[in-house]
Amino acid sequence: ENGQREDSLIQNDLSESFEEEVRAFLGDEEKLHLFDDLTKVNPVTTMTVLKCLQARYRANLFYTNAGCSLVALNPFQPISCLYSPELMREYHVALCPQDLKPHIFAVAEQTYRNVQKQMDPVNQSIIVSGESGAGKTWTSRCLMKFYASVAASVISPEGNQTVERIEKRVLDSNPVMEAFGNACTLRNNNSSRFGKYIQLQLDRFHHLTGASIQTFLLEKTRVAYQAPNERNFHIFYQITKGATAEERLEWNLPEGAEYRWLPNSERNLEEDSFEVTRGAMFHLGIDGAMQSNIFKVSRDT
Repeated sequence: ENGQREDSLIQNDLSESFEEEVRAFLGDEEKLHLFDDLTKVNPVTTMTVLKCLQARYRANLFYTNAGCSLVALNPFQPISCLYSPELMREYHVALCPQDLKPHIFAVAEQTYRNVQKQMDPVNQSIIVSGESGAGKTWTSRCLMKFYASVAASVISPEGNQTVERIEKRVLDSNPVMEAFGNACTLRNNNSSRFGKYIQLQLDRFHHLTGASIQTFLLEKTRVAYQAPNERNFHIFYQITKGATAEERLEWNLPEGAEYRWLPNSERNLEEDSFEVTRGAMFHLGIDGAMQSNIFKVSRDT
């Protein structure tokens, strides 16, 4: 019994000591935003980590390192200076980009250098992960723009045009994939209901020469069922709201009709633009006849 009491007293002392360390760490709130790497936080608890991220967010510091990973917080507002061409170049020419402020450009540049320094080039991958509304699609676009800028800065004008064409086609694929694979959920008006793998191909001079995109795990059940206050895939709303009178007749979409597969259709979102989707499809080489067949299949589904 005495031994158990002693163990209990020791545990209480340790607990009180740990809580005192947490209070002491959080006591100086003015310095919390200075922790640009969460591995420097001591003691490490859910509270101390979240408080540091909160302090950095309030200071408009939306990126924080966590060892070899990067934590990104969505500012939910445009911040153009955070992704400017000048900032891209700053990270690209830096002797050690990891010594600069945490940023997605630092991750992108280090990955690019990892490819360059290999005698036999080794593939590199960047995993962009997060919950709905975290900003995964935006981050992917920023990475693509960074690599296009890096490649364009070291090649001929003809090569520049090739890079710009590749970049445009990859970026044009976003509205198409989002139309057929994104939906309005309770947390995000443009929530991806699928995963995607973007592969950028470089030549032996590390110039961008091509790209491919694969999608996987599409949430097909959404076509048949949606949770209350959520919507089906964007494409269904785009077709019914943007089709011409002739197209409605051809696709059997009577004006004003109600469709079971179109819940909450009274909501109007920016993502409902049928013209944006059609324009992107044209840029990708999908002509009008092929588009019409695709939309017929979408309607029949």
